[in-house]
Amino acid sequence: MRLTRRQLLLWMLAGAAAATTGASVASAYRFRVVQRSATLAGLTAPLRLTLLADLHFGPFIGAGSVAAWVAASNAAGPDLVLLDGDLVDRRGGDVAPLLRELAGLRASLGTYAVWGNHDHVRFGDLSGFAADLRSVGVEVLVNRGVAVRRALYLAGIDDLRRGRPDLAAALAGRPEGAATLLLSHNPDVLPEVPLDVGLTLCGHTHGGQVRLPFVGALVTSSRYGQRFAQGWVEGPARGYVTHGLGVSLLPIRVDCPAELTVLDLLPEGAA
Repeated sequence: MRLTRRQLLLWMLAGAAAATTGASVASAYRFRVVQRSATLAGLTAPLRLTLLADLHFGPFIGAGSVAAWVAASNAAGPDLVLLDGDLVDRRGGDVAPLLRELAGLRASLGTYAVWGNHDHVRFGDLSGFAADLRSVGVEVLVNRGVAVRRALYLAGIDDLRRGRPDLAAALAGRPEGAATLLLSHNPDVLPEVPLDVGLTLCGHTHGGQVRLPFVGALVTSSRYGQRFAQGWVEGPARGYVTHGLGVSLLPIRVDCPAELTVLDLLPEGAA
């Protein structure tokens, strides 16, 4: 996250105030399972997915937190698991414990990921990390897509800030009329997403991580401010932006709980 001096001061004051009640640091390590549902054009059968974004494995997030998230995802019984970037924090450390926990993810249609800005900063050359993830069952989508089942196409793009995203390449292989999901770490891509992409799933903003009454998020790391900060959004393409699971800059959350999203997608016209 990039903060102005004023934003940093306000955020630290908010964190200090919350810490006096023991709330902010404790909140950084609690998460909720959020259940959402929507219809998806072209979908021929119901689909359940879990969305895990912004793990930020590193100084503030360890293997115990990742294990809890993996258990919650598995308990939901997803068809598909999506890891929406910033798997690691930009600050270094051994990723072997992260890989061991991610190996426990279970989904009948597989587990897929995209890169976030912290992944790029941490590694530079991400080819080795991609191979490590593949070895534990996580396939990284960088400007490409896959048909995860008949008439269902999943595309993923590189990070908007640090990578080289290519929407056209990611969407090039989709069958005509297929339901399309797009995985993008940064929601700022939404104004460029074609309207026939049924749903774009994003993270990056952390929902603000610190939200104040009457003010909202102090910082979203989005050029659009609060427009794509959280929840259902339109850019005008439809998107969903999760609060994510980890933390960045400071290990605090204020009025912005970490979340793992369970999303049930239904064919159009389904009850």
